[in-house]
Amino acid sequence: MEMRVYIDNYKHARYNFFKWRYELDILHKVVLALSFACLTGLVAQFRFYLPWTPVPLTGQTFAVLLTGILLGRWAGVSQGMYLGIGAVGVPWFAGGNAGIGYLTGATGGYLIGFIFAAFFLGYFVDKYIRSRSFISMLGLMLFANFVIIQGFGLAHLYIWLTFVKGSSVNIVELLVMGMIPFIVGDILKIFTAAGITRAITPKMAYNGELDAGKWKSWRIP
Repeated sequence: MEMRVYIDNYKHARYNFFKWRYELDILHKVVLALSFACLTGLVAQFRFYLPWTPVPLTGQTFAVLLTGILLGRWAGVSQGMYLGIGAVGVPWFAGGNAGIGYLTGATGGYLIGFIFAAFFLGYFVDKYIRSRSFISMLGLMLFANFVIIQGFGLAHLYIWLTFVKGSSVNIVELLVMGMIPFIVGDILKIFTAAGITRAITPKMAYNGELDAGKWKSWRIP
């Protein structure tokens, strides 16, 4: 009986947290989004460069995944703040960099991809209860990372290498510089973030549907 009460309290706490986040007014949502932009800027300072690529290893993608989980569709706003504030001079891009020049540099495409990836994940977390299972979120995060973020990043990196550096690169060379070295680390971050999603998100609607009595018969235990 005590274990059942503990489980029920845990589920209730998950629901209350996400419902609280959903019901915040605009000002508080902006503050919350700014807080996660700051988190992204913080983890961006943990970076490591490989000798053959201008793209560093950082913790930013993990922050983007967490932002999508916890902020829902406001995750895109949060990452937009991260880019916008960094562009006007706050030194919180990787290595304490800032400014428009950094966004037009080698890694600018990845940063732009953060916005779309965060909104993509947040949209599914908010709208679809099934997306909050481990397997569903694993698939969504793999898509967000390797299609959205890497897609923007590799396209921009190719343009930068071709027109700024004057280098001629083929697809294999581009992947070696901008994707392959990061695959293992990205997968570890994705598995961790998908596990966090499974643990902390409520498996029932928290955006008004629950209060209206619109329970889903397939909600996840």
